[in-house]
Amino acid sequence: MGFLKGQRQWLWQGAFVLSLAGILSKILSAVYRVPFQNIVGDVGFYIFQQVYPMIGISVMLATSGFPVIISKLLNDYGSANRAKILRVSMLFLSAVGLGFFLLLFAGAGAIARFMGDPDLAGVIRTVSFSYLLLPFVSLLRGYFQGSERMLPTALSQIGEQTLRVGAILVLTWWLVKSGFSLYDAGAGAAFGSLVGGLAAFFILAVFWAKREKKTTAARMEAGTGDILKQLCLYSVTICTAGLMLILIQLVDALNLYSLLAGQGMDELQAKHTKGVYDRGQPLLQLGTVFAASIATALVPSLTKAKKKGETAVLEEKIRYSLKMSFVIGTGAAAGLICILEPVNVMLFKNSDGTAALQIFSVSILFASLAITMTAVLQGLGNTCLPAVSVCGGFLVKAVLNELLIPGFGISGAAFATMMSFATVAGLNFFQLKRKGWMKLSEYRIAGVLLSAVIMSAALPVWLFAFEAAIPHKSRWISAAESLSAVFVGGVVFLSGIFTLRVFSEKELELVPFGSKLLALKRERGGRHGR
Repeated sequence: MGFLKGQRQWLWQGAFVLSLAGILSKILSAVYRVPFQNIVGDVGFYIFQQVYPMIGISVMLATSGFPVIISKLLNDYGSANRAKILRVSMLFLSAVGLGFFLLLFAGAGAIARFMGDPDLAGVIRTVSFSYLLLPFVSLLRGYFQGSERMLPTALSQIGEQTLRVGAILVLTWWLVKSGFSLYDAGAGAAFGSLVGGLAAFFILAVFWAKREKKTTAARMEAGTGDILKQLCLYSVTICTAGLMLILIQLVDALNLYSLLAGQGMDELQAKHTKGVYDRGQPLLQLGTVFAASIATALVPSLTKAKKKGETAVLEEKIRYSLKMSFVIGTGAAAGLICILEPVNVMLFKNSDGTAALQIFSVSILFASLAITMTAVLQGLGNTCLPAVSVCGGFLVKAVLNELLIPGFGISGAAFATMMSFATVAGLNFFQLKRKGWMKLSEYRIAGVLLSAVIMSAALPVWLFAFEAAIPHKSRWISAAESLSAVFVGGVVFLSGIFTLRVFSEKELELVPFGSKLLALKRERGGRHGR
């Protein structure tokens, strides 16, 4: 009995470590782009962001795409089929990795011309080499996760992202300082990403050499055709849903610059403008970290509750997760819109593109909801519908870019991004509503929106008072203004959330520091009663 308890505790700790590694990796992925932009400027940032979706697809497939699929196959069929599953998976992943490599390496010139910037070809070729590592890293992570050993995957994720970020920043700084072109710096950043992949493979290989070879009874016989069928199905559904943020960025990489340049804008100005627009990407990533952390923990817990037939637990987990995502997403989006000008100066040295980035910031709310709803649907066993929703959002983004950018520039692109995430969230919401898992009356929407309105009224007053007291403008002053505004806005928004009783007492106990706030509230209530 003690052994089983210890085993469950080890598995829980492993899942927690893996979730924590994923969150840290996402934070690093968002944060490093700020110093990177400061090193290379907006044009250099444009160059990197043009190829970032190609890097991001490789990283996502090797982190939360194929490893999840392989571990699922190992769990479904039992470890007695392990050798066959790993062999077939390796062949499948090698074909995928080699296909992406050849597409990007041989087609770099054509892709760069389609983007409207032939000079990007060399950077794209550098990116292509990361796909040669895809099969090895994915297979090893999938093997360890399928064996319920999360530590190797977690350490490889943290090591990969840390070395990737370090290599990108150091190489870029050295290339720029040494007088190389910004396109050379972009290729250096792409090579830095490859360094991260090599680090992940090395860490996983060390654990592989020390693995324990254990075999349990097969749950069912695994045929080669069945394994390939599952690999193809899950590759389309799970991977497509997980690529939501990157696919929307990919649309901008493919046509935003060419549409700007096609309207008569000078090429250098178009690159600068695209780089300014790309400032929104790290803000979006940071704004959705909380939703991504919820999603990471939600899928396995919902799957477990569904298998046990615990309907009440399912409803409670879904309601709490979506409510938290809605509250945090609304607060982050509304607050960022209000303070975006000083934040823009603090992070990127100037206030260029503030209006467009304010429109872009609304995407934080819809993307947070879309990510959480995707996790809910996957946890309930539906992997196809989230993928369909992402495809719908991708099409909306592509169409609206073509319609809006010629007339409205990057503000049109920002609106298209917002509508694409709103489409994904809306389609997911429709599916959950249709299946009876969503009751809007339980989410206290009016209370959340009213809290956001109150915060949005308070923040301009605070900014006005701050600027009246300290009229001098500098980056450090903007940093002080931004951080103080974050604190003021957070206090006002959370006060509204608790005063308007958005969360029930039971839900409040699950919120970080919620139990302390609840105890304080009860204590005050007792004093008033006396």
